[in-house]
Amino acid sequence: MFKRQTTGSIVCPSCHKLVSVNDEKCFYCDRPNPGMWGYTSLLRRLGQDLGFVQVVIWGCAGLYIAMLLADPSGIRGGGLFSMLSPSQRSLFLFGASGAMPFFQAGRWWTVLSAAWLHGGLLHIVFNMMWVRQLAPATSSEYGIGRTVIIYTVSSITGFFLSSWIGANFGFLPWPLQGATMTIGASAPVFGLLGALVYAGRRGSSAVGRQAMTFAVILFVFGLVMQGIDNWAHLGGFGGGFLIARWLDPLAPERTDHQIAALLCIGLTIFSVIISITTGLRFM
Repeated sequence: MFKRQTTGSIVCPSCHKLVSVNDEKCFYCDRPNPGMWGYTSLLRRLGQDLGFVQVVIWGCAGLYIAMLLADPSGIRGGGLFSMLSPSQRSLFLFGASGAMPFFQAGRWWTVLSAAWLHGGLLHIVFNMMWVRQLAPATSSEYGIGRTVIIYTVSSITGFFLSSWIGANFGFLPWPLQGATMTIGASAPVFGLLGALVYAGRRGSSAVGRQAMTFAVILFVFGLVMQGIDNWAHLGGFGGGFLIARWLDPLAPERTDHQIAALLCIGLTIFSVIISITTGLRFM
């Protein structure tokens, strides 16, 4: 099952063409070491996204449970959408973003950590369903390295925009208000939609049309439902679309994209750690 392949052909992870497992560079796209030391086939068993969906789902689920355990007396559950909601103390401690944490408390790194936190059982279930659907589709167009970059950048742009609007335009009526505190994977989910829309403009028209349809439906849903962070959605979509233009889905994925993806994951983990270690003094 875990046997390393030493001979024969494999599919290049970047351009999806057949090359030798021992090639130092892909003949078609110049990707270094397309055979990935003989473990390409094994990694492919994780799916088109090479396990990124599982990382997101288990990471978000683990943090959600940890927030509930950190302050069990503060768990809220008055309505359908607030079922098993962590307390505000737990949300702040683990890295919620928004006008208050970002600008008042100076916790600027929360634009990364907030995407991995959720405010209720239905909140996390719906967001993980979208991640499960959109991440493999985005990986098919861009490759897993660039998908992680898109996910991370759109989290930053989404939560920064929402925090900035909340800090400077708090007088705006709902649903145009920014957020005092904001969390959820929906900002990077909209980033994946933005990237797929751009991919549609570059050739995958059916994918782009479907992604735009989803984005419009979800954005309209946010305009009629209380508690939805529309600015985070808009900022995430814009960030995903713009970074996708720079990454270019028609160009093959490069090794530096994968290095950048690992850096993104590392910075995200660090953002949660620093949120907890520095947040204790506010509790």
